Amino acid sequence: MSAPGAVGASKPGDAHAQGIADQVRSDVEKKAGKSLSQYKVVEYATQIVAGTNYFLKIDAGDEHVHARVFVGLGGAAPTVHSVQTGKSAHDKLAYF
Repeated sequence: MSAPGAVGASKPGDAHAQGIADQVRSDVEKKAGKSLSQYKVVEYATQIVAGTNYFLKIDAGDEHVHARVFVGLGGAAPTVHSVQTGKSAHDKLAYF
């Protein structure tokens, strides 16, 4: 786990990150402005704030999409903060 406020090291996608991504898929697609043919979290990083920001790298088939998703304290529902499209498998996750 990273220090509060710092974005932690990237980790391979796992069931936890995929579960968060799945809950906000329609919002990610809305912010991306398109339907994503594939939707698999391949990498993610977290930032501890007043809850947790998840920086997700999602394999969307013909491109990768980076999504910043916030999960508040106390089990609040995840919300999409922002989405970056046109990414490649080689683009590093970074704060945005």
